[in-house]
Amino acid sequence: MLGSAGVGAFVGTFHHNLDPKKRLTLPSEWRELVGEPQSLFVLPGVNDPCLCVYPARSFALRLEKLRNFSIADEKGRQFQRSLASRSLHTGWDAQGRFRLRDDLLGYAGIGSQVVLVGCLESFELWSPERWPEQQATDMEGFLEGAKYVGL
Repeated sequence: MLGSAGVGAFVGTFHHNLDPKKRLTLPSEWRELVGEPQSLFVLPGVNDPCLCVYPARSFALRLEKLRNFSIADEKGRQFQRSLASRSLHTGWDAQGRFRLRDDLLGYAGIGSQVVLVGCLESFELWSPERWPEQQATDMEGFLEGAKYVGL
């Protein structure tokens, strides 16, 4: 899963089921990419009805930006509070399973089945019902997106 530059990326799509305790198994090849510490941040999608999952080490850079808001910055504090109160910081067990909270599953419309979608430095969790619609939307803007990021 490591590229020629020795840098791994979350790529591909996996279809998994939640177990009765609402635990999701992280694909073994993705577990290796998380690195140390072996923990994840699970956040509600900002623009999409999904869950965004970041390895703790890569989310640290985003946290630094959030920590730099002044305590007098009302919008910054409001966003910090809103994001932190809705997010989850978790690890996984020996089988690679991590528990998802009911409020996060409800936000994303996830029932017993989950689609795990690679997003290079992170991955997303989608309901199988919503994912095909999102794929179609993503493909509509694929060429424009490639130009935007300079590929």
